[in-house]
Amino acid sequence: MKVRLSKCSIMSDEIEAVRKVLESESLGMGLQVLEFEQAIKKHLQTTMEVVCVNTGTSALQLALSALDIGYGDEVLVPSLTYVGSFQAISATGATPIACEIDTNTLFINTKDAKHKITSKTKAIMPVHYASSSIGMDDVYQLAQQYNLRVVEDAAQAFGCNRNNKKIGTIGDIICFSFDGIKNITSGEGGAILTNDASVVQRLRDDRLLGVQKDSDNRYSGKRSWDFDVKNQGFRFHMSNINAAIGLEQLKKIDKFKQKRQEISQYYLNAIAPLSELTALTLDYHEIVPHIFVIKASNRNGLRQYLLDNDIECGIHYKPNHLLTKYQTHAKLPITDSIYQKILTLPCHVDLTIVEQAYVVEKIKDFYNA
Repeated sequence: MKVRLSKCSIMSDEIEAVRKVLESESLGMGLQVLEFEQAIKKHLQTTMEVVCVNTGTSALQLALSALDIGYGDEVLVPSLTYVGSFQAISATGATPIACEIDTNTLFINTKDAKHKITSKTKAIMPVHYASSSIGMDDVYQLAQQYNLRVVEDAAQAFGCNRNNKKIGTIGDIICFSFDGIKNITSGEGGAILTNDASVVQRLRDDRLLGVQKDSDNRYSGKRSWDFDVKNQGFRFHMSNINAAIGLEQLKKIDKFKQKRQEISQYYLNAIAPLSELTALTLDYHEIVPHIFVIKASNRNGLRQYLLDNDIECGIHYKPNHLLTKYQTHAKLPITDSIYQKILTLPCHVDLTIVEQAYVVEKIKDFYNA
């Protein structure tokens, strides 16, 4: 049996919740979506409003659109992130400006970002890489200095803390993902959190094709027939089916957090004696590790050895400035160097201790440790 890199953890609770929605024949956006939004708000104990959408990438795009960011504008973003971050920016017509990363945390390098600010820069999109947001204070200082909006790509960070406060309780705009392998899943889905009342109303309207006040009707099982549309909208709303899954998953977040932290601590202890491997400098007590990333010498050799021994591993991520659509003349030597070293080890709540021990055993075999 192959040791999987990542996977969802779906049980009878989620299946039963979906069955009830199917039997209700109310499959689109409705009461379950409202309940999921309220449950997220209660779990986080946040004053921010919660707007659920169909994907994490949609959350980012919708947030930027609600800020009227578009053609001619620029958004600062680390190059080392999933292409969804860049696609969300370019989908608005704005230009993503690839920035360097910190060598220890792989978080956006604000010193480099500062040098790339122009009169066209309207926002900065820090990515919570490997679920961590160490460095966010510097981001908000930079944003305040240059009057920039902050859209946090917190796709991997639901359930995490920063400075002993839950992600989603402070900040400008925070975007989560609930896709199939995230810390909790709704099958597909995402959420946007903000205290900006004008942005909240735009989000609620624009996720439903810009139909004004349609969210309120959908929550009560109604449709809007006589309405107005003032802004570009999208079909980005969440369905009751997805919300039903998310509601059950949310009940398990504390258990998921404990398991993912235990997995990370096992890896940290195991690789500490190996000079060929370096862990990221993250606070694993504050985060819910969505992925466990190391920097490895002879990364490609180790990766192939693990694959040959039925251990899935990944590379998070190919830098976006190396992709044809987002190629840039700007040099990103730190990102280029780290990209050659990073490797993601299996990390999911169904990973057994036997499987994890096997992963470590094969790593040690490769380095003759």
